[in-house]
Amino acid sequence: MKPDIQSRNDIELFIYAFYQKAINDKTIGHFFEHIMGEQFDEHLHTICQFWATLLLQEGSYQGRLIQKHLILDQKHTIEAKHMERWQFLFYETLDQMFAGPIADDAKRRVEIMGSLMLAKINYLRNNNAII
Repeated sequence: MKPDIQSRNDIELFIYAFYQKAINDKTIGHFFEHIMGEQFDEHLHTICQFWATLLLQEGSYQGRLIQKHLILDQKHTIEAKHMERWQFLFYETLDQMFAGPIADDAKRRVEIMGSLMLAKINYLRNNNAII
């Protein structure tokens, strides 16, 4: 049986595995071009902080997740197909590595975040809002 997510190290292993899939994916890989190179490690560190805060109550994330994706949408339009692919790869990677209540919580949160983020992006885009 696969272990559940228990530590920051588990989150880091998962996030690094997920991003290896995401950056090479033909549907969503182009969204990550702007963070390749030196910014990539910083980005992964921030994402690990985000998930450690959500899943382990670490409290280390202080960013503005929605704001960053709204800015990204201005460079590369984020559509439902992109969010669906992101979610699929997230689930696939998570299921390959972990099982249990915390892994299930991560899946639930990804589903909520994806829907919420896409709704906010579409609302702002359709109302010509300035970020």
